Amino acid sequence: MFGVFDGHAGSACAQAVSERLLHYIAVSLMSRQTLEEMELAAECLKPVPPILQWHKHLNETEYQEITSQYFENLRVYWQHLLDLDAEPAFSLEEAMICAFKRLDSDISLEVQAPQEKELMRNIALQVAFSGATACVAHIDGVHLHVANTGDCRAILGVHEEDGTWSTLPLTRDHNAFNEFEIRRLKREHPRSEEKTLFVNDRLLGILIPSRAFGDVQLKWSKELQHSVLENSCDVEALNIYQYVPPSYHTPPYLTAEPEVTYHKLRGKDKFLVIASDGLWEMLSNEKVVELVAGHLTELNVQKPQLAFEKPVNLGYMHSLLLQRKNRGIASLDQNVATHLIRHAIGSNEYGEVDQEKLTAMLTLPEDLARMYRDDITVTVIYFNSETIENYHRNNE
Repeated sequence: MFGVFDGHAGSACAQAVSERLLHYIAVSLMSRQTLEEMELAAECLKPVPPILQWHKHLNETEYQEITSQYFENLRVYWQHLLDLDAEPAFSLEEAMICAFKRLDSDISLEVQAPQEKELMRNIALQVAFSGATACVAHIDGVHLHVANTGDCRAILGVHEEDGTWSTLPLTRDHNAFNEFEIRRLKREHPRSEEKTLFVNDRLLGILIPSRAFGDVQLKWSKELQHSVLENSCDVEALNIYQYVPPSYHTPPYLTAEPEVTYHKLRGKDKFLVIASDGLWEMLSNEKVVELVAGHLTELNVQKPQLAFEKPVNLGYMHSLLLQRKNRGIASLDQNVATHLIRHAIGSNEYGEVDQEKLTAMLTLPEDLARMYRDDITVTVIYFNSETIENYHRNNE
């Protein structure tokens, strides 16, 4: 599984979702026997076997108390799955939808539960009243599922038989420019609200994505918001969180339910790019595929040549060295995600990286940077074409 999480109104919700969502998906996909073994271990106060092999950033720190509360709520979820009479037997799409919705529900309930410790209360408030979009890919052999909530995006880079590259989008942005989203929201709310659902291309004039985790101020009733904030906030926090948008009549206006896309990988599907909207604001799908494909070609060209023409003469060696020198190897980003971000924020009108512009964009103070660029997160996943082709060969 791979995920990109993009926060708004602070980073708290994105941080929590990034640490928790993949566990919820994994639990949704587990067999009844595995869930029973986990529950037995938890009951006997023994360590529960790891749910995920987890590749985390080294700088991610967690409060122990928060971690244990998150674990307890995950446990309540698997207990719920065990209470179902039959084997959970979700399809992958159902598992992803269920996991997204359950985590969002838990985020909402955690802030309503009484908390003795101020730290815990404040974190629960920050998570619930900030928001996050999420795009998660689950890859099992040739089976690719992408679940998307909000305006992150996932696209495939496809190498066609004639040598050209094409793009295959696997998500639709959930925002005011998506006709399906506008129709969905109109169906869910009275006709009298049609003109106020989107104001200046924002949901209720506030939020650009029309699906997200957290953002309880667009999900709860006014009464619930008031009651939670009255009971758990000091005056300063009240001023931050207490805001009811105009035309707020029939909540919820926002959902964390994802759209799930399935794609069976083919030999010509070479890579998947998942990125937050900050990248797509600056580069088109086609440009992103072109940059990754170009980077891939250069990397392949730079691999040491093991097969030499025989006999090897000095002239041949000299031409190889010249080719290598002319390619300017030192200037190539080793990491393709870095390569994309460099082009997103440093490109001039000709699509070339302008070093001065890049330096300026990277050294802007934080408060100014938001006026010129969004935060950008990118993950690029390369596929092993040989494995995919073998699968198709053996399963035809």
